[in-house]
Amino acid sequence: MRGRLTAAILAVVAGALAVAGLGSVLLIRRAEANQTRAQLVTQAEAIAAQAGEVQKPSVLGLVRRTAQLASATFVIVGPAGGVSTAAIPAGLAAADLHPGLLVSGDIVSAVKGSLAYAAVPVELSPADIERAVRLGARGSPLDRAAARGATPVVVVTRTVPGPAGGGWYFGVTAAATLVVAALVADRLGRRITRPLKGVEQAAARIADGDLEARVDVDAADYPELTSLAGSINTMSESLARAKGLERQFLLSVSHDLRTPLTSIRGWAEAIADGAADDLRAAHIISAEAGRLQRLVQDLLDLAKLDARSFSLRLRPVDVTGLVRSSVDGLAPTASEAGLSVVLDLPEAPARALVDPDRLSQVVSNLVENAYKFAQSTIRVGVSTGPDSVAVAVEDDGPGIPPEDLPHVFDRLYQSVRTPAREGGSGLGLTIVKELTEAMDGRVQVQSPCQTRGGTRVVVALRPVPVGAPA
Repeated sequence: MRGRLTAAILAVVAGALAVAGLGSVLLIRRAEANQTRAQLVTQAEAIAAQAGEVQKPSVLGLVRRTAQLASATFVIVGPAGGVSTAAIPAGLAAADLHPGLLVSGDIVSAVKGSLAYAAVPVELSPADIERAVRLGARGSPLDRAAARGATPVVVVTRTVPGPAGGGWYFGVTAAATLVVAALVADRLGRRITRPLKGVEQAAARIADGDLEARVDVDAADYPELTSLAGSINTMSESLARAKGLERQFLLSVSHDLRTPLTSIRGWAEAIADGAADDLRAAHIISAEAGRLQRLVQDLLDLAKLDARSFSLRLRPVDVTGLVRSSVDGLAPTASEAGLSVVLDLPEAPARALVDPDRLSQVVSNLVENAYKFAQSTIRVGVSTGPDSVAVAVEDDGPGIPPEDLPHVFDRLYQSVRTPAREGGSGLGLTIVKELTEAMDGRVQVQSPCQTRGGTRVVVALRPVPVGAPA
């Protein structure tokens, strides 16, 4: 890649040099041509002013050599526009002199190829005009009879000079520029390809399962490449953490499955041996089966949430009444554990756009989570605001450690805190977050809760628009 990058940069520089060189040559050439043409007009006017003295060929030759002209001659233009072609300088044609303009007294100057020329009409006495006719009309159709209406014209030419030493200078400059460009391109290629090669190697190791692979980040690298390397490292760390969490989750789920199954098997064997009270054994087996059912149901719910295959039927619902009925169903379990459930509900209905079954599941999961950590009291409240209807569940437990707080909703995350009592599957808060966001709501955790300690989970739901049908 470094070689291709270097070659591409050199090609761009060479192309730029070629365009710049050609453009410079054309501009210099044009400037030289304009300057030469202007000089010729001045010199032709000076010759025309002294035409009476410089008509002789020998004098014109001296003037040509002194002024460094390619040619200097008199051309006779007849009254009808005919030109004494024999005297026209080499490289020009009669049409290039625009006889009509010269007869009118105008000065003609231009550049034809590499030849610049100027033609200036001359004012002469009749005798001088006759001499000019004899001098400039040799071999032409003009004769002395045309002298009365002929217009003598001084025509001078000069080859437009090229830039002095321009080719040599451009060659040396181009070569030096290409050498510098090659050095810069090679250094630039190294700075770009070295981090990319590190990223490629680290990505290959990660793909092979080595989640400890990292890319060395150099602060001197370009910010974009440093950011790319940092992203690869962050991805590797996230994958390693996810793999660790998955391992912890499997261990935890295996334990949660093994414990009730062991209990069910033990009590079933006791019944078979006649060593257990059938009624008590039936209650314990039923409770453990219910625990298994909740765990399996939570796993199924998570799978459905991942696949987005669960159904939602959003409609206006009185959140206050739904929360009351959901908490009433869990109150006996809390009472048996010595916990009191305090409801803080508004008298007026608090209507939100939710799926009542899913919201009931959210409230149940929050209360079950509070049940595991509460010391004496669980508080459940509903409040309304201008842009949300909020359901809050609070416990007076030990709270959540600061290092655990950003991860409470992460899948497979296991907190280091120890619950006061067993309950639920450990997946409740993950399901709460998924269901709440699916209903266009948001959820947040506050811990500790001001001076009371404990943990407070708040679910904000989308309110029913004002004027919407009940």
